[in-house]
Amino acid sequence: MRFNLFRQSDIPEKYRPNFTNLYLDIAWFGVLSGTAINFLNVYATRLGASGLQIGLLTATSAIVSLFLAIPAGHWVSKRKTGQAVFWSSIAFRIGYFLWIPLPWLFDAQGQIWALISLTFLMAIPLTPLGVGFNALFAEAVPDRFRARVAGTRNVTFAIAYMFTSLISGYLLKAMPFPAGYQIVFAIGAIGAALSSYHIFHVRPVQDDTAPLPPPPTSDSESQTESPRGIAAILRLDIWKTHFKNVLLALFIFHLVHYLSNPIYPIFNVRVLNLNDSHLGNGMALYYLSVLMTSTQLGRIVNRYGHKKVTGWGVAGMASYPIMLAFAQNVLHYYALSFLGGFLFALVNGAYANYMLENIPAHDRPSHLAWYTIMFNLAVLSSSIAGPLIADVMGLAPALILFGVLRIVAGVILLKWG
Repeated sequence: MRFNLFRQSDIPEKYRPNFTNLYLDIAWFGVLSGTAINFLNVYATRLGASGLQIGLLTATSAIVSLFLAIPAGHWVSKRKTGQAVFWSSIAFRIGYFLWIPLPWLFDAQGQIWALISLTFLMAIPLTPLGVGFNALFAEAVPDRFRARVAGTRNVTFAIAYMFTSLISGYLLKAMPFPAGYQIVFAIGAIGAALSSYHIFHVRPVQDDTAPLPPPPTSDSESQTESPRGIAAILRLDIWKTHFKNVLLALFIFHLVHYLSNPIYPIFNVRVLNLNDSHLGNGMALYYLSVLMTSTQLGRIVNRYGHKKVTGWGVAGMASYPIMLAFAQNVLHYYALSFLGGFLFALVNGAYANYMLENIPAHDRPSHLAWYTIMFNLAVLSSSIAGPLIADVMGLAPALILFGVLRIVAGVILLKWG
């Protein structure tokens, strides 16, 4: 097997700076994810956060994005996409620096609610960032290179995540609580800033091999302009196209995927009794598997297509929560982490491109705004429902149920998406 993901000699010169900056952007985002984002829920759990409070760390952001997605889509569409994404990322990522002094300012419960409040405020610029980045990626990466660039970004992210996750686990084990977490949050904040720096240097390019869109006719113009009033503002016409099926399929996927997220830190810390070092090692194994799988993502997608890879990957992701429910020690956790990374790499590398394949190139921000709404509606619903279901059923039975629902989501995406 020849590892050539980072080789750019066969890529036209005008695309190379974009690809390099996209790789460096995700590398620094991997530093952020392997440190601050990775250990946020663990930190909240160690502060004594309930399942509902951990869910709110995600749900508050989703609430904001639900209301702001359509305005954010309009805002991004009226500006240069790169500039809109860059300034949104700056405003959003300043919030990570505000995590650092919280232990000096509040007691345990005060810190939990401060983190919830900060994630709420950070969601305001996060919404146009989420809407705009996929559009920027589509503008900066021609369709024929997207699977390759996505796979390479997965590899780059995995490498950064593995190393920083291991380092974070070591720091948290060696340093007193909460000073270790403050250092981990600081490393993440610096990674966030450098990620934004590279986003600034991503530029839209014209794909010379792509056919130019036909000039609009009077009929197509009248169809485009037909929505009036609230329908025009909300772009309800999008729900009359095939993209409706894509939105519903991805909504169900995200809903069942995020149901288990608030449960994982509670199960890992309170049932499996894992310490910070164990969690760091597990996530490193997870992203080692992501790295290995991502080297073959382009080949897999070229053979089966983005839709099939996404659908089968979603169904396969059922194995993680189901098998975790039966885990009894740290070795089981390590094995599951490695398996989970393989399936995550397939889905994470394919689903965004599957979505982009179904979006007209001239109207990406509005379509992506509706995706952002559906994504955040799913996150909000699952962040609240997941802990409530676990309280009623118990942690292990809830994980099994959530795994079964992932299989259902994968089948729905393959059949109707």
